[in-house]
Amino acid sequence: MENNSISSEQTVQDGKLYRHLNSLIVSHLRHNNLTQAATAVASATMTPLNVEAPPNKLLELVAKGLAAEKDDVSRGTSSSPFQDLGASLPLPRPGATAIDFRQIFYTCPSVFSLPDLKGSSKGFPKHETRHLSEHKNVARCARFSPDGRFVATGSADTSIKLFEVTKIKQTLLPDSKDGPVRSVVKTYYDHIQPVNDLDFHPQGTILVSGAKDQTIKFFDISKTNAKRSYRVIQDTHNVRSVSFHPSGDFLLAGAMYVTASKDGAIRLWDGITANCVRSITAAHGTAEATSAIFTRDQRFVLSCGKDSTIKLWEAGSGRLVKQYLGAVHTQLRCQAIFNATEEFILSIDELNNEVVIWDAMTTDIVAKWPSNHVGAPRWLEHSPVESAFISCGTDRSIRFWKEV
Repeated sequence: MENNSISSEQTVQDGKLYRHLNSLIVSHLRHNNLTQAATAVASATMTPLNVEAPPNKLLELVAKGLAAEKDDVSRGTSSSPFQDLGASLPLPRPGATAIDFRQIFYTCPSVFSLPDLKGSSKGFPKHETRHLSEHKNVARCARFSPDGRFVATGSADTSIKLFEVTKIKQTLLPDSKDGPVRSVVKTYYDHIQPVNDLDFHPQGTILVSGAKDQTIKFFDISKTNAKRSYRVIQDTHNVRSVSFHPSGDFLLAGAMYVTASKDGAIRLWDGITANCVRSITAAHGTAEATSAIFTRDQRFVLSCGKDSTIKLWEAGSGRLVKQYLGAVHTQLRCQAIFNATEEFILSIDELNNEVVIWDAMTTDIVAKWPSNHVGAPRWLEHSPVESAFISCGTDRSIRFWKEV
């Protein structure tokens, strides 16, 4: 407990230091009439452009720091406060390098002046799909582990199923001489109301769940015989979403997290101060915003709404960058997700019961596939390391999709 307290305090101090540094940089650039650079830094770091600081404060601190460093070197010591900051920065998730939306956006500042990329879309590879398993009620959510080895699903029947991906792939092959392969390696029964969301610890074997029973539960998937959680956090409301900080030390605590609201707004929150740092009101008109996720570099937010639109926003400024149309979603709490490389966006067309895929850069629809669910699926989850994804349905079924 003492180590956790120290780690938490250090995270808060690091966050304050970064904010102060960003404020000094923006103020310095502005006072030197470098307005465009100041605006870019303010937007990228979510620092107010009109932040006040003494005009020469940054130069003064740098001069003092260089002098102190020179003095330390001459004595054979080092006291730089920046020496170990890099170790506290979150690491990116494993997988292929993500697409860089900045490459096109920052050369075309207005969403309305984006170059015409029609006809240059990439093709999304064909996938085969297989029914994996069924819950006893609606399959509500799914999550891959960061290394792609496991995937967990949660249901309105209150259970959580854990699958091993290598065994899932074996089910796609002709039956072996040893008989059918069972891909479900464990089922947890510990919630008393529907499971809303799941997440894996980024570096360990811990699975966390949030449910309507107002609890957050922790499961150690390395414990073969364990069917119940080893730790419970009691909340006061329906727990709709759970997410680990990239360090694994906190839940919903980090540099930034994003929420989608019933009032149609997308809100970005500072995980340290719990302050709302950016609110994109009416992001989906008067319709409910049903999902919002960051791109891997956390500079953009992908949102989905019951107005049948999917939108990409610049996180720092709240500006609309791209819009993806052509799929109807007005009833279910659908989401839009990226594939592992962030080159494509996947979502659901409720009307036609299809999985729809867009080229993330051109916004063209590049594929439409029958979902093979009875009724439109309510959840998609893509593997972070390969071309494969999971769909969960109101028909209680779970399907695995893999590139052919």
